[in-house]
Amino acid sequence: MSDRLIPRLVVRLIAYGYLIRLDKPIGTLLLLWPTWWALWLASGGFPDWGILAIFTLGTFLMRSAGCAVNDYADQDFDRHVQRTKGRPVTSGKISGKEALGVATILALLAFLLIQPLNIFTKALSVFALFVAIVYPFTKRFFAIPQAILGIAFGFGIPMAYAAILDFIPLEAWILFVGNIFWAVAYDTAYAMVDRDDDIRLGLRTSAITFGRFDVLAIGVCYGVLLLSQVWVAQLAHLSNYFFLGWFGASCCVVYHLKLVSTRGRGECFKAFRHNNWLGGFLFSGIVLGLAFS
Repeated sequence: MSDRLIPRLVVRLIAYGYLIRLDKPIGTLLLLWPTWWALWLASGGFPDWGILAIFTLGTFLMRSAGCAVNDYADQDFDRHVQRTKGRPVTSGKISGKEALGVATILALLAFLLIQPLNIFTKALSVFALFVAIVYPFTKRFFAIPQAILGIAFGFGIPMAYAAILDFIPLEAWILFVGNIFWAVAYDTAYAMVDRDDDIRLGLRTSAITFGRFDVLAIGVCYGVLLLSQVWVAQLAHLSNYFFLGWFGASCCVVYHLKLVSTRGRGECFKAFRHNNWLGGFLFSGIVLGLAFS
């Protein structure tokens, strides 16, 4: 291998890393928390190590594949937005075909990863893949594409229950719906960062759709999430220790609403990123509620 080829390969690998957001793990974490909620609840405690490993790695692979598809879909828009114009596809560091190739390989790896699981879970994974592919294109015509993101980011919930129980109980669907509202909340804050650019480019986002009621809408969505968690806790017979985590998450909500009420770009982006803590608090509440039930 020539001395010139090695630096080229390094540059290419770095570009692939940026493509799948290795430098920005927040998306993987926001996808992982709901999956872990479901794994612990479906197992009644700590899940089987093998299933935990499959779902954790699968979450990373599918989020990475989704990022590659997103950059392919948005390449003509990203170059006109200050925050995204440096992304690998729109900046020309890698081609659109390469991005699709990376997404395909990652999706295949994720599908191979779930082969030890039951047929029901595999069938659900096909629908999950479909939603992940469709989501980036919904920003062109759907008023609240963040709801589609919520479905994509929360589909680990029914899959986790299916893998462990081979059926999906009511509590799983309540958890799933609550997660959709959570995604609308945090991704609306994220969309508020780019609202002016999205209006100029003719894209559709919840931040544009909600307009001057954006902060109120975020608050309502957070409220649905918190109420859904209480409902699930009752159905799963969690102890009152669950509310320690729930209270921490509620404090996060108050903090986020304070940030987004400024409508400043930096504050809205900070609120979006801080949702990792909210998801973590809810997870800790579930773990405590199961451990001391």
